[in-house]
Amino acid sequence: MGKEKIKLGILGAGHLGKIHIKLALELEDIYDVIGFYDPDYQKASEALEQFGIRSFESMEELVDHSDAVSIVTPTLSHFDCAIYALRNGKHTFIEKPVTNTVDEAKKLVDVAHEAKVKVQVGHIERFNPAFKAVEDKFDQVMFVETHRLAEFNPRGTDVSVVLDLMIHDIDIVLSVVNANLRKVMASGVAVISDTPDICNARLEFDNGCVANITASRISLKNMRKSRFFQKNAYITVDFFEKKSQVVKIQEVDPSNPFALTIDPGTGKEPKQLVFDNPDIDDTNALKEELETFGQAIINDTTPIVGVDDGYQAIQVAYQILEQLNYTNSIFAV
Repeated sequence: MGKEKIKLGILGAGHLGKIHIKLALELEDIYDVIGFYDPDYQKASEALEQFGIRSFESMEELVDHSDAVSIVTPTLSHFDCAIYALRNGKHTFIEKPVTNTVDEAKKLVDVAHEAKVKVQVGHIERFNPAFKAVEDKFDQVMFVETHRLAEFNPRGTDVSVVLDLMIHDIDIVLSVVNANLRKVMASGVAVISDTPDICNARLEFDNGCVANITASRISLKNMRKSRFFQKNAYITVDFFEKKSQVVKIQEVDPSNPFALTIDPGTGKEPKQLVFDNPDIDDTNALKEELETFGQAIINDTTPIVGVDDGYQAIQVAYQILEQLNYTNSIFAV
């Protein structure tokens, strides 16, 4: 594409769609935001008044005028929007989850590979500065504990809590644990909506790693925290507060009289605890997502979170839903 700006169109002008529009407009060195499309007259009118960019009359018209599209529509429509864009040769950003079903995701992967365009999936926590600050510290993680708790919000209840919230942590775990998934166990319950609002899943991998993942959208407080355990290290990431810490266990430094030590017992030598609180960059994860998507197009590189990553995450999400016996109920609103 040379140095020309990417003509970007946004499909969806709801709450998150407006954020996409705002941030894409700020990336003026990369994008020429040509406009948006939303079939909801009220949402379209609000976006038109707020941003003053073109409101297209149809998805087809917007896609036709774009080099790339950002799909920020309800999950149920992700597949139809993405397939149309890909079959018309457009680079495509798709908010998570990539599609509503595994079959849709598989078809999308096939079409994306045939289209030979860039596809990025909006697993935003990969760009969270707290996670990025420690992602080079992971080394054969063997146990993961995650909690993603949110206060109830009707927005997002078109899908279960597994596809709405838990899928963030599923993607993070899959990106960190370099092994095949062997077994999935899960329990959950629908409390307010027609699909599970709270769920706990246990993922067991071939290398022995276990991930215990909890997600709730009916909590009294917000929490997004993950803990990773590996040989001689413990890593914690607070995605909500944007904080992280690495606790290392190493040989005692005799020159440091103030070293914090622990006694492992059974006649073993004491070990020293070293606390590392990395500097966290003050970045906007969604803006960085959109920026890296544009850079992948310009530089012809692989997106950080590609369509295959989105497919793998939704495969695991559906294995969890199968354990909950809710695979036939996720279309409820």
